[in-house]
Amino acid sequence: MPTGKKPDIGAKVRDLPHRPGVYLFRDRLNRVIYVGKARDLYRRVNQYFHPSRRATADLKTRALIEGIWDIETHVVRSEPESILLEGRLIKEYRPKYNVSFRDDKRFLLVRVNLSDPFPRLVLTRVKKDDGARYFGPFAHSGALRSTLDLVKKKFGLRSCRPLEPGERDYKHCLDHIIRQCSAPCVGKVTQEQYRERVLAACEFLDGQSRQMAEELRREMRTAADRLDFERAAALRNLLADLETTTKPMRRFVREEPTTVVPERDIVELREALGLPDLPMHMECFDISNISTTHKVASMVAFQDGRADRSQYRRYRIQTVEGQDDFASMREVVYRRYRRVLGVEEGGPELAWLTGPDERPQLPPRFPDLIVIDGGKGHLSAALDSLRRLGVRGVPIIGLAKEREEIFLPGRSDPLLLPHESGALRLLQRIRDEAHRFANAYHQLLLKRRMSESVLDECPGVSEAKKVALLRAFGSVARLRKATVKEIAAVPGVGLKGAGVIAEFFRRIGG
Repeated sequence: MPTGKKPDIGAKVRDLPHRPGVYLFRDRLNRVIYVGKARDLYRRVNQYFHPSRRATADLKTRALIEGIWDIETHVVRSEPESILLEGRLIKEYRPKYNVSFRDDKRFLLVRVNLSDPFPRLVLTRVKKDDGARYFGPFAHSGALRSTLDLVKKKFGLRSCRPLEPGERDYKHCLDHIIRQCSAPCVGKVTQEQYRERVLAACEFLDGQSRQMAEELRREMRTAADRLDFERAAALRNLLADLETTTKPMRRFVREEPTTVVPERDIVELREALGLPDLPMHMECFDISNISTTHKVASMVAFQDGRADRSQYRRYRIQTVEGQDDFASMREVVYRRYRRVLGVEEGGPELAWLTGPDERPQLPPRFPDLIVIDGGKGHLSAALDSLRRLGVRGVPIIGLAKEREEIFLPGRSDPLLLPHESGALRLLQRIRDEAHRFANAYHQLLLKRRMSESVLDECPGVSEAKKVALLRAFGSVARLRKATVKEIAAVPGVGLKGAGVIAEFFRRIGG
């Protein structure tokens, strides 16, 4: 049981995997105080510990963060599974900071009682020991309802409520007219034939039949060939609901928190990319180009698979007009390796000789692998800068966020690694760290900008004069309204300087 000084859980947070799962926060008495789900455990949990989150969070969230002494995670295969496991764990632990699931709301199940004369499929949230068959639970209620409508129509199952419907019920039912029911109530099919239909529907809900999905795909392709895109889109959505509902659900078993093994990930990365050497020293670049006011970039380094913050660098883009990520990447890669190689600004750029094995003979500080946050365009821009410096043959890749595609020089098709691959997890860790570092620098510059006075843009106004003016008038608003004579009376400004200041405010609308 943790006591005394609060433990540092930063290392545990940084080692979380980029996989879906559920996380549990525990307090100093090892009690679960919060359960949450995540599509990406690393990104979600890290958000709680960002300085900006602490500053902007409400009182409840701040209290939660302060109470976290330990973290436990459970990795699952998909986001829907994380939803189901989250609900189960909240019901089990009833954490004080959770509000969802506390009302004991449950996920939907499909119930069918095969002992009924004419069984029907019904939705329920409670599984009872009543001899009926239950399917689920299903995380996506909308997809489930859509799928059940399709199943009833496909197999001709009834939707009416009577236990044993008869001719009187048939007169008030439209399902048979629109061909959505086989009408066992009036003998259109025998009780045994109807039961076979129900069993076929059960088999389908068990995920054992793919016939319906194939039929929908054929109908969708036919509709698209006829240019009936509205019909094709509707079938596409129906197919998606169908696949979501019939996807086999996993029975959850508690897993130990996943640990990162950088050494193993490095070996996997070398094999996946076909690198000549183990990427012990990696450098990754990211551009933070949110506005034209402050365009910045970051370079982070990993040594032996772990962050080496002593080598981090941040850059303000100097030569790029407007928002141009490719040009910004070209500039920052050039600046970084010009400095590493010792190339003088404006001086001759060197062609680095290769040895007998045709490998570049580069300084020891040069990385074994360069990672560019971006796709083909970003990678091409970085390669332009390396060629300009005369660097050839250094391993470099681009990692695109959308589908985690890996782009390599000279290869048109991206490389896709399995999500559970240690090699991909290593690349994601360094990419995410570069992104975090670039955004942090961008936010820092924005805060500085907000604290700057408009006087910083006024020609001839030094820091000392700015302080003197604000001290004399109390605010920029009052300074705007002052006459040239009043401004000139401030020590160190003078009549000429006062005229420049007054003209500046007039020009900007003051």
